[in-house]
Order: sequence, then structure tokens, then C-alpha cells
Amino acid sequence: MKLAAFFLSYRPEFRKTVFVSLLISGYFQLSAQQVNFRSLRYDEDYTAFGKDTLHNWYHHLKYRHVDKLSKAYLSLGGEIRYQYFYYHNPEWGQQPKDRDGFVLSRFLAHADLHFGKRLRLFTQLQGSLASGTVSENTAVNQNPLDLHQLLFDYLIFNKGHKSLLIRFGRQELSYGSQRLISVREAPNNRQSFDVIKGMYESENFSADVFYADYVMAKTGIFDDPILDNSNKLGAFYLVFNTVPVVQNIDLYYFGLKKQVSVFQDADGKELRHSFGSRIWKTKGKWVYDLEAVYQFGNVSEKKVSAWTISSNIFYAFQSLKSKPVVGLKTELISGDRHLNDQRLNTFNPLYPKGAYFGLASLIGPYNLRDLHPYFQINLSPKISWLADYDLFWRMRKSDGVYAVNGKILYPGHTASSRFIGSQLGTELDFRPNPFLYFRAEFTWFNSGGYLKEAGPGKDITMTGVTAQLRF
Repeated sequence: MKLAAFFLSYRPEFRKTVFVSLLISGYFQLSAQQVNFRSLRYDEDYTAFGKDTLHNWYHHLKYRHVDKLSKAYLSLGGEIRYQYFYYHNPEWGQQPKDRDGFVLSRFLAHADLHFGKRLRLFTQLQGSLASGTVSENTAVNQNPLDLHQLLFDYLIFNKGHKSLLIRFGRQELSYGSQRLISVREAPNNRQSFDVIKGMYESENFSADVFYADYVMAKTGIFDDPILDNSNKLGAFYLVFNTVPVVQNIDLYYFGLKKQVSVFQDADGKELRHSFGSRIWKTKGKWVYDLEAVYQFGNVSEKKVSAWTISSNIFYAFQSLKSKPVVGLKTELISGDRHLNDQRLNTFNPLYPKGAYFGLASLIGPYNLRDLHPYFQINLSPKISWLADYDLFWRMRKSDGVYAVNGKILYPGHTASSRFIGSQLGTELDFRPNPFLYFRAEFTWFNSGGYLKEAGPGKDITMTGVTAQLRF
């Protein structure tokens, strides 16, 4: 009832947006079989629309020649997303009570202009709004309007299965499992970088090398800084495909230079080097994603030595009509071993996905051990149901619990228990077509001994609804 009353009486613009979205999606059905939306919208390719005999307004939106003589063409697209969330006992009772929940909205619009086969310009605007939140909004939730992406491509060569491309400008980055570098799809405002990048591809190998400056988003209009030098990242990322036995291997390095970092046992300038490897397989009944990372460097005067090992293994019952999946995720993430010494062992996940341990986003990947079984099943070709259960422990008693953004929620010395708590989550997804997506979700976090010692330790429940249109 809270959800219905909130939308019907308090958010009239939401009803209008949903109506328009449903109306538009009816026209989109004509092109549904040819649409393949990507998380990184600049990876989409609509050149096939130029050869298609079916020409409706949506085809012209996705592929339109600039003029009759030129080979240049323009592709337009965007996204509208509304989310409603209600938290009972936010931050385990530490934050003020929320009576009726809050709404997050996000609007994305992009233009992709190709000048023949070698040159390309891609730009995207983003607007993110938060309404009804109890605490002060940050740029993660609220950034009304800004230039989110503006990138230029130059294709140096493309012969056979080999190509080399240079890309520079403001852009989103996403690598591997998105444990370290992600677009941050949740909670609201996606993140981007000012980057110069070289990309080489062959039949079974790809390599990216880049230098980036993280965009520190602000809460105003067109106020995100350019190259503010406070948060830099240098990297290489190698992918080897069709490798015997293991299928695929990623090898990578990320070098982080940050002006201000805060951990329980260190704060100040951070220089951190991360070397990692990932073994993965996405086809067949057995699917796996195994990753290990080691970090070294310094935070202020303290030497860094940190690590993580993670796995995601599941079995898909492909012969069954409902395609059920049973899986298990695990994480071992280092924490600081000794308080007030000259070493820091807390792992830094760099720029991870927002919903790292479930959509409620309660705990971040620092100083942690977790065991995470899950189950997913297709109730129909368009409806799927997911249920998962997560158990959390602190890796080191001397270190605390952190949020996804690195904020220290509770320090380590305030409690002796390792057990943080357990989290039960479930979600129902509905995809009527490639353009529309709806989700209803529920999360219950049962507080463990550590949270009850360190703070109020109340159980958290979260309910949420998402409606999204992409075009």
C-alpha cells in the first residue's frame, strides 16, 4: 500500500513516463529481433539496419545517413529508469527512519556518429534524481544533468581478424566480472573516466592499455570536473580465449593514484598496484568465474599488502524447460591484521559495481569472507525468479566493516565477533520485450554478533521496484 500510494499521489510524472514508455515499446516490437542492447552503449552496432528492407521510424533513429553522398551515419538511443526503495532500519538502525521510501530516476541519451569506417564520435548525457530520501543526497544518487560520455575513436587498421583502435575522451569502463572496474549500474548515477586508451584485437586475443582520470561527479548541472588529478588509474588488460582446459584467461594490472583515501588504520595519499588473473567460462552446463588479485603500494607512510580470491560457479539444467540454475559464490577479501603498525592489509576494490552483494548494497568488499548460494529459474519465457542467501564474516577482527563506496560503517575494535550477519534476497524479473524491464525485489538482513556489539544491530528489510525502458 505504501508503494501504490507513493506513486499515485506523489509522483504524477512517473505515471506519465510509464504510459509513454509502454506506448513507445509497442512500436519497438517491429524491430525487437534485431536489437541487442549492451551495458556499454557505445559497443552497439546497428549497421545491419542500413541494409534492412524494413524501414520504420525506429530504424531511422538507430541508423540514419547524414546526407545522401556521405558514408557518415548517426545512431541515437537512450534509457529511462525509475526505482522505488523502502528500507526498514537503514544501516541497522543507525540512520533516521524512513516512513514511505524514496524514488531514484535516471535518464540517459546518446548520439553515435560514424564518419566512415575509421572515425567516430560518441556522446551521452546523464541525469539522475533522488526524491524522498531521508539523508542528504550524494552524487551517486543525484546528478541532475551532466556530460557523461564524449569519446573519439580512430581505427588505425582492421585486417582480417586483427584490429587496432585508439579511443580518447570521457567514457565508461567495464572489465571482466566488474569486481574492480565497473559502470556502477546501481544505485543510480553511472560512473565514467577521462581516458586515453589503445585496444588491440585478434581472433582469440585482446589487449587494452589505458590511462584514466576518474570523474568526480557533483550534484549540480554540468559541474563535473575535467582532469581534476585527484584520482588516477593506469592499466593493461589482456584476454586469452579458447585456452585448453580453462577456456578463457584474463591477466591484468591496475595502478591507482589517489589524493585522499581513508581506511580504519591509514589515511592520506594512496598509491596501489593491483595484479590479477581471472579464469572463466560462460557456455555449457557448468559455468565458472574464478579470480585472484594481489595489491601492494602505500597509503601515506604505510606499506600495502592486500589480496582477494573470489569464485562464482553454477550449474544450468539446460534440458529442462524452465532452465533452472544452482550456483555458489564465495569471496575471501583481506583486512588489516594489526592496528597501528606500519602495514595496511585492507583490500581496495577500486571502482566496483554498486550492488556487490545483492541489490540492497549494504556491505562493501573489504575485510570479508562470504558464502553465497543462489537459485534462479524461468517461470516463463519472459519471467524469471531468483533467490539467494549470503553469510558474512569479517576476515580480520582488527578491521571493520565498510560500505561499497569505502566508507567505514563500524570500526574493528568496537566488537569481538567475526560474524556480521546473513542476507536473504529474492527478485522477480519481467522482460516483455528487449526494450522494457521490470523488477520487484525483497531483501532481509539478519544482524549477527558483530553488528549487535558495534551498533544498534537491528535487522534490515528492503523492498524495491524497478521500471526501465531502453531504446
